[in-house]
Amino acid sequence: MLRGFRFTSGESLPGLTVHYRTLGQPRRDAAGVVRNVVLILHGTTGSGAQFLTRAFAGELYGRGQPLDTTVYFVVLPDGIGHGGSSRPSEGLHAHFPHYDYDDMVDAQHRLLVEGLGVTHLRLVMGTSMGGMHSWVWGERYPDFMDGIVPLASVPTAIVGRNRMMRRMAMDDIRDDPAWHNGEYTSPPPGLRAALQMLWIMTSAPLVQHRDAPTREAADSAIRAYLDARMRTMDANDMLYAFDASRDYDPSPQLERIVAPVLAINSADDAVNPPELGLMERLMPRVKRGRYLLLPISPQTRGHGTHTVAAVWKEPFAAFLATLPPLPPLH
Repeated sequence: MLRGFRFTSGESLPGLTVHYRTLGQPRRDAAGVVRNVVLILHGTTGSGAQFLTRAFAGELYGRGQPLDTTVYFVVLPDGIGHGGSSRPSEGLHAHFPHYDYDDMVDAQHRLLVEGLGVTHLRLVMGTSMGGMHSWVWGERYPDFMDGIVPLASVPTAIVGRNRMMRRMAMDDIRDDPAWHNGEYTSPPPGLRAALQMLWIMTSAPLVQHRDAPTREAADSAIRAYLDARMRTMDANDMLYAFDASRDYDPSPQLERIVAPVLAINSADDAVNPPELGLMERLMPRVKRGRYLLLPISPQTRGHGTHTVAAVWKEPFAAFLATLPPLPPLH
């Protein structure tokens, strides 16, 4: 529980819960500073639990793997408004403070410093929204980490088609009379429409064509996805999660980032399409930055490639090997 949390909007909460999971053990250098912490940040409407799947954890956390948890202390927080952290659906509904990405990063920072006694990160990395948070981390706390790995993100304002998709998802909820200004008693039908937009954002044609090769298979797959998400997603939580990106824009201060950066995107990502050329224009301003664009393949999953670690594990491990050696730890 973070006491007296003030948001950039001017709103505040007397207590803000930040739920988190950890793997491994913190290890300290001779000065008593914990040095082996890896912070991994999730995407919009997700939680830290998404990094416990076989596709992610099974490729990264085992002995001898890039984030071997006998070596590293891995911290998986749930962002504000997500998972087990404080969120609108807990009771405040549409009166919950209107958080943004700066608030989410500051809460993560306070969790580490105040809650876990961590004042330095070996690595901060994240997927989608978590990738955007990684860019914010690099600017707000430039000396806090040894390295940064944003996946499926771009360090600039969300505009164009990306913003339009988010706007449509938010309008699907807010324009539904059953939303009742956030005081609904059952899920408003507009939530299903918003989830449809989320699916469009995160899916990839090659994968869906392979997995649903008939009309019947396609109809069944999308209905199953939407039915499952309707059982677990709250409309206010989803609305707030999408709205949190409204003022995200690290581009004016990219020169503040001093830690080495490996930014990884995939060519079939509909949220961050490579044809916009944004990364090619922005990355030269990152002092120690490298951009990797993964080609479309049977293994990529569009925007969701960020959690298919086997696709990018090799360059990720090579990046970790370029960071300064860890000091002797105990």
